Amino acid sequence: MLIDIIAGARPNFIKIAPVIEAIVAKKKEGVAIDYRLVHTGQHYDKKMSHDFFEQLGIPEPDHNLEAGSGTQAEQTARIMTGYEKLLMSQPCDLCIVVGDVTSTMACAITAKKLGNIKVAHVEGGIRSGDWTMPEEINRIVTDSISDYFFTTSATANDNLRKAGVTTDRIFFVGNTMIDTLLKQLPFFTPPTIWNTLSLTAGGYIITTLHRPANVDDASGLEKLLSEIIKASNGLPIIFPVHPRTAKMLEKTGIKADNLHMTEPMSYLEFNYMVKNAKVVVTDSGGITEETTVMRVPCMTLRENTERPETCTVGTNELLGTNPDAIAPAFKMLFSGNWKKGAIPEMWDGKTAPRIIEHIIHIFGIV
Repeated sequence: MLIDIIAGARPNFIKIAPVIEAIVAKKKEGVAIDYRLVHTGQHYDKKMSHDFFEQLGIPEPDHNLEAGSGTQAEQTARIMTGYEKLLMSQPCDLCIVVGDVTSTMACAITAKKLGNIKVAHVEGGIRSGDWTMPEEINRIVTDSISDYFFTTSATANDNLRKAGVTTDRIFFVGNTMIDTLLKQLPFFTPPTIWNTLSLTAGGYIITTLHRPANVDDASGLEKLLSEIIKASNGLPIIFPVHPRTAKMLEKTGIKADNLHMTEPMSYLEFNYMVKNAKVVVTDSGGITEETTVMRVPCMTLRENTERPETCTVGTNELLGTNPDAIAPAFKMLFSGNWKKGAIPEMWDGKTAPRIIEHIIHIFGIV
């Protein structure tokens, strides 16, 4: 059996690494299973792509569709065209898509339209309810056409059932992102800024911002950062800047003695910084999962989240996008009253092997 594994953007790389490892392990046991890694090229620069492959031990892609940058429609079209050519010349038996990026939706549609290729969605069923997010559209479209769903939470299972998916196609397996996190934990490494600023564990703040609601308006972005700076009690604020955010920051001109903007960090460096931070202030969904498992306080500057278990079980609090919510949250943090949190069910580092066992059973592979 040949399985295509689709990866296109930074979050995908983290999620596919353990899936590949689990397939390779079964193949070594003599199971008739193999994979083909398809990199769509949605993220293509070194920091957003190559470094992740290198640090996470992901093999070189078997195919790179080289979609490159562009509008949502342009990227989607290039990915679909490239993947269709590959499938028409060399079909697979199953297409595994992960997460909710453009590549996820584009390759799922392409595989299904060819008629005889099954699609499995890893991280299926998550919902923010916010249709202004491109990721929410990607999730809904992908889930509407997938054959099998490997889910991270009971909430995701419920979302799928409400959408009409039958229980026999839903497999609650856990979170492959956490598989990678727990495996790589011993290898986290401090970035240069750790020594440059003489940082210490619990002595600084990590901030990441990239959502349109937070960064597409210069004055709004400036207000958010100003409130974080005012509430920080003078702790260093380390801000790895997403390419989308960098363009808008130039317009704000915001500066502070304790605000330190950096280039995007590699996986091992960034998670070293997260693990040792006093708090993480972010608008990323994936980071809230990592902070939950590492028991690091997290403040999310969004009105909604597709990962509610990071709030109900973990260390995350949803603050919204109003800058006025930042000061009270920091007051709670510095008073020592931030919740301790727990680890959600099945986020145990064994998700990928469970996925592959289910696939072996579904397809009757021997």
